[in-house]
Amino acid sequence: MPWPPPGIGRRAGKKQACGRDISSGVRNFSRWPSLCICGGGGFCLADLTPFFEPASVAVVGASRERNKIGSEILHNLVATGFTGTLVPVHPSAETIQGLKAYPRVADIPGTVDLAVIVVPSAQVPAAVDDCLAKPVPAICIISAGFGECSEEGRAIEREMVRKIRSAGSRLIGPNCMGLLNTDPRVALNATFSPVYPPAGGVAMSTQSGALGLAILDYTRQLNIGISSFVSVGNKADVSGNDLLQYWEHDPRTAVILLYLESFGNPSKFSHIARRISRTKPIVALKSGRSTAGARAAASHTGALASSDDFVDALFHQAGVIRTDTVTELFDVATLLSRQPVPQGRRVAILTNAGGPGILAADACLAHGLVAAELSVDTKAGLRAFLPAAAAVNNPVDMLASAPPEHYRRAMRLMLADPQVDSVIAIFIPPLITSADDVATAIAESAAQGPAKPVAGVFMRSHAAPESLAAVPCYAFPEPAAIALSRVASYGEWKRRPQGEVVSFTDIQGGIARAVIDTALRRGGGWLTAVEANALVTAAGIATPRSHLAASVDEAVEAAVKLGMPVAVKAVGAALLHKTEHRALRLNLDTKAAVRAAAAELTRSLGDRMDGLLVQRMVRGGAEMMIGAINDATFGHVVVCGSGGVLVDLLADSACRLHPVTDQDAGEMVDALKGVRLLRGFRGAEPADEAAFRDAILRISALVGLCPEIQELDLNPVKVLPGGVSAIDVRVRVEAKP
Repeated sequence: MPWPPPGIGRRAGKKQACGRDISSGVRNFSRWPSLCICGGGGFCLADLTPFFEPASVAVVGASRERNKIGSEILHNLVATGFTGTLVPVHPSAETIQGLKAYPRVADIPGTVDLAVIVVPSAQVPAAVDDCLAKPVPAICIISAGFGECSEEGRAIEREMVRKIRSAGSRLIGPNCMGLLNTDPRVALNATFSPVYPPAGGVAMSTQSGALGLAILDYTRQLNIGISSFVSVGNKADVSGNDLLQYWEHDPRTAVILLYLESFGNPSKFSHIARRISRTKPIVALKSGRSTAGARAAASHTGALASSDDFVDALFHQAGVIRTDTVTELFDVATLLSRQPVPQGRRVAILTNAGGPGILAADACLAHGLVAAELSVDTKAGLRAFLPAAAAVNNPVDMLASAPPEHYRRAMRLMLADPQVDSVIAIFIPPLITSADDVATAIAESAAQGPAKPVAGVFMRSHAAPESLAAVPCYAFPEPAAIALSRVASYGEWKRRPQGEVVSFTDIQGGIARAVIDTALRRGGGWLTAVEANALVTAAGIATPRSHLAASVDEAVEAAVKLGMPVAVKAVGAALLHKTEHRALRLNLDTKAAVRAAAAELTRSLGDRMDGLLVQRMVRGGAEMMIGAINDATFGHVVVCGSGGVLVDLLADSACRLHPVTDQDAGEMVDALKGVRLLRGFRGAEPADEAAFRDAILRISALVGLCPEIQELDLNPVKVLPGGVSAIDVRVRVEAKP
């Protein structure tokens, strides 16, 4: 087995670029040379290669009894023809399944690259110590009973990880089902799954071992070729981020699938996935939508935001294709692994039955695809050989009598049409036409035509013909349309500019920090209205001239100084929705009106009110909102949406994870229903949309400068014909732990 792999060279010297010393004796694995691709970023390919390309594997906990997990893993390694040395570890057995056994890993002569530990949880720490004494660079713990069970289990798990990392080794698991590599040079099946999938270009990581068993069986049914598969279990050490970086440089992997239940480091995931998605598609199924409950509504932003929104934002920014079901995950994987990515959303539909063609067209429209307008030449070409009763508009219905040759000729014409980006070919078997011959015609046309994806739909109870292996085939039109839509969105992401994080030279960082530090010295919490306005003003976002008054008389004096007309607002920590609490009076243009409004607010709100904010009225413009929230998992998230009362009525918002690029800001605004208000809805004067996008970027810059910001609300933001004005600002801060 050649090492390093072709195209990756060894690095000279005693230290890897990441700084890990491999000559100190702490980590002395002669088979895994000083090979680093991280450029100092902290990830070494050699760290995971012993898992996927071991020359020797020890199964700790192998038993002479079949139907035990350890024995099944050993059996699988033998049955799939593992090309290296295989050693069972058992305290008393001399041989297991015809292989010489040893009581301890340390007793095994020569090196051991991978140890698979399958013993009761109480015996696992001793087994780990035994492996590290060898030393073994790669350890996979199948056993459960650790961090997923109790605090005591978490403590034991943490201590094992500490020892493993100190020794320079890596760990997959615990509480997992193992890993496999279908490369015939290795033929590694270190899982207890009875299924060994066909070899191919799809790599997969799963957090659920039970689901992993079903997934491997499903891949074999669908004939999806797997390059490698890992069940990460508790992710105590090796995580999905590590695997992504390994697969990025694996020449056998073309598509990466992830089943995720949680994120360890979303920021790192985003950074890695953005890079990898440019060359290899990543398809993810993230569970937990139903448990991503709403936050306590301490702010408009907090009420709008949910963890699942943040997952969507993370995947969108990183170019990850998100799917909703396991079936959809593999529908997309099948398409990506067998067909090119479409260059657009225009789909042509070919069918031998009208009903399925209409269903396909409806499904395409429902999922953001477009029915392609076939060119005059394409229609003329179709009319030249199809029966007079056939329909040559899209969908093209060739009638039930269509022979395989009609499929072949029609497919070639449609694929050659410059107004077509992809084709869905539907076949319902009539009595007179061979399904195998139609499948061959579709497959040959797809292979010989231009690089456009073809999705087959064979509406019958049994699997598609083998001759259609190079074309993904679905039982009904809807899954084909959904898969094409997901992949088309991915193609758009790859083609759009990556965007830049804008650096603002006019943000007054010193003032912003002074506001935050003053609030932190008194214990944090909600900023006063004056502090909040000063903070966003320092970020370069205008606010109306205002004054915080402590009494009715002071409110009147402030109104005179500011100039009429004014607004008077009661401010207080509990007065989030000012219209709901009747805490707002607008368009006050006399001293008497100000006095009456201030007195009424003071009388009705009493102790709930901290003061009266008098503001110069800002008239006109479209009401929008901008916010930010610091999520415990995802970090700072920036939100924008329709503002004023519409923020609660419509829940019309979009979010992106910090830092927000100029491309992100444009997409956020474009995604809003309320964007029409900015663009001159029903004859209104267009608002300064560019200034609104700029304000979003300034809020992103502000939370980067002041990470202590936990919640921030600008609602409403008046987007005027020229510029913006943040009418109401709320900010909560806490000291960073």
